[in-house]
Amino acid sequence: MTDLELRFLKSLALRYPTIQKASTEIINLKAILNLPKGTEHFISDIHGEYEAFIHILHNASGVIKRKINDVFKDNLRQSEKSQLATLIYYPKEKLQHILRTEKDPEEWYRITLHRLIEVCRNASSKYTRSKVRKLLPPDFAYVIEELLHERESDPNKIDYYNSIINAIIETKRAEAFIYEICVLIRRLTIDRLHIVGDIFDRGPSPDIILDTLMQYRDVDFQWGNHDILWMGAALGSQACIASVVRMAGRYDNLSTIEENYGINLLPLATFAMDVYGDDPCEPYKPKTTTNYSEPQEMLIRRMHKAISIIQWKLDGQVIDRNPNFNMESIKRLHRIDFEKGTVEIDGKIYPMKDSRFPTVDPKNPYGLTEAEKKVLEKLQASFLASEKLQRHAQFLFDKGSMYLCFNSNLLFHGCIPLNDDGTFQEMQIFDKKYSGKALIDKFEEIVRRANANKKLGLPNSYELDYFWYLWQGPISPLFGKKKMATFEMYLVEDKQTHEEEKNAYFHLRDNEEVVCKILEEFGLDPKSSHIVNGHTPVKWKRGESPVKANGKLIVIDGGMAKAYQSITGIAGYTLIYNSYGLILAAHKPFESKKKAIEEELDISTTQTILERVTHRKRVRDTDIGAELQKQIEDLEFLLKAYREGKIREQSM
Repeated sequence: MTDLELRFLKSLALRYPTIQKASTEIINLKAILNLPKGTEHFISDIHGEYEAFIHILHNASGVIKRKINDVFKDNLRQSEKSQLATLIYYPKEKLQHILRTEKDPEEWYRITLHRLIEVCRNASSKYTRSKVRKLLPPDFAYVIEELLHERESDPNKIDYYNSIINAIIETKRAEAFIYEICVLIRRLTIDRLHIVGDIFDRGPSPDIILDTLMQYRDVDFQWGNHDILWMGAALGSQACIASVVRMAGRYDNLSTIEENYGINLLPLATFAMDVYGDDPCEPYKPKTTTNYSEPQEMLIRRMHKAISIIQWKLDGQVIDRNPNFNMESIKRLHRIDFEKGTVEIDGKIYPMKDSRFPTVDPKNPYGLTEAEKKVLEKLQASFLASEKLQRHAQFLFDKGSMYLCFNSNLLFHGCIPLNDDGTFQEMQIFDKKYSGKALIDKFEEIVRRANANKKLGLPNSYELDYFWYLWQGPISPLFGKKKMATFEMYLVEDKQTHEEEKNAYFHLRDNEEVVCKILEEFGLDPKSSHIVNGHTPVKWKRGESPVKANGKLIVIDGGMAKAYQSITGIAGYTLIYNSYGLILAAHKPFESKKKAIEEELDISTTQTILERVTHRKRVRDTDIGAELQKQIEDLEFLLKAYREGKIREQSM
């Protein structure tokens, strides 16, 4: 035995000081290896649509209803099953709705408690008692544990079981108990939640989504381009801040910034009225229908124009100080002929919809005016001071990453940048070129260094520009296009200039050989692995399939954001990976929480089995199982050392 092994065993012996302790833990871990694999739930491209997201989260893409059907089969009417499912999704609201008309609340409580316990028992059956115990609500932990592990059918325990139910009702705790057990059922139904990018932008309430996710123990994120933009803004990148505010103006979401995150937009509004007060700002109408009065909409248009011009200036500044980004060709302000009202793009001259840029100096088009600098400084200070935004951004850093390899699945939001021939695209960062996995790892290193610098109170320099690059750079794995044609979409009529050419990855990802090569690059076995991808809405109504490369790649962006639903024809895909295989769920648009509660109107979901295993997967077949197996081997090594006298047992 080497000195290193001896030191390791002595350290392990502190936790397991006797043969009894070590052998008991080995027995426990080996038993866990034979439990069924927990259910994983994959969701992407939520884009602030909190009501639809929370409903899908609560119904687990139809898994809750399936459990109810498994438990009760034909013993309940369909209407009773729907009521029970809705109660589990929205316990507080549904309770209030039911009790307004229920003639015998105590009897309803008694029946409902029995039913919920049966569903909870089914949901908890694949976990150890220890794991379930950790999820139990403190106020009812003992009671729920007793009910889960005692059955009313046992003649020796029937009176005991029923007396617990009766006591819950008699002590007026039924409503609180129902709420807690419904939440517990939802938590037990999904073992691990994967968010494959893009919580922010377009929809109204990313903050509610993040507050909800912060209550989950086992959740991870693969950052999307919209997420990384907000993360950069939270760290103080002025270029990212300008893009965040512009996007909010374009999709009528300025209230998300101002009301939800407490960021002061008054300096921008004042500046916009001073500079653009007589400008109709026609190209800067919000893309969504609004109910504003004419003065209110004009203010938003002017704010939108003001921040757009500031953004284009800042974009140019970022490009100028980072020549390795190779983005000189997308700069536009220096190519405007202000007298003729035209702009030169890729060698062609186009008329502009708007050329009134009073803050742009043709001799120094990317320089900010003093007034613009003051607006930006105040915005930056407000973003940095937003406690909620800082908390959410840190949560994304803590739980997120550029990609994740988990249980033979490679998860990432956008793409793996490829050349047309399928080789990995290269990018030079400082004096070295990176491609494939190494490039993405380098991006993550830079992003994390920026966050670490902020925590240490150190100034960020070049790192913040990489958040902006990941938002819209041509070799960004989160963006996946050669350019972002924002300027052209706003100001040039010719739609040919609006085209944003996608990275080669998007036409090669249906090629099984290319997908296998990507999986190998990330150390996964192509025979048993998959890529789970978001970012690009699947045009279902045009016949596009979310399943690519002979089933090895699955795209789960089906348009949860309302802005995309006219293109996709559905309202999102989600993926379920349980012990029996992979299930793809396609969702119809969600009407409203109110209708779900009052009319028990669930999201219409179509499930497709993508892959079904012949032998049910166990914990031993997962990444967690591999870790547990290593722990078992270490403990067996310790046990052997105890028995050979190389390590001495410690008295308790």
